[in-house]
Amino acid sequence: MAGLRKMLMEDQVLDIVPFSRTTLWRLERSGKFPRATYVSANKRCWFEDQLIEWQATVDERQPNRRRGKGRKPAAEREKEAAKHAEESPA
Repeated sequence: MAGLRKMLMEDQVLDIVPFSRTTLWRLERSGKFPRATYVSANKRCWFEDQLIEWQATVDERQPNRRRGKGRKPAAEREKEAAKHAEESPA
């Protein structure tokens, strides 16, 4: 028989990760966070080893991630704005 795996309830997971309940749900739904296991009709939990594995891969997935959806650094946005200003007729 395999060894027992520690199970964490939602409140315990939310104490570990810097997400709201809604963000946790969105990440789980999109496949970016381990899926919960329902242990009863209204109670779900996560296996601790899956969360540890997820934490180890966070930086590996997007080491150069920035804030926002595909947002470019300010310097790059300013260069593009200047380029468009030069191209557009006055």
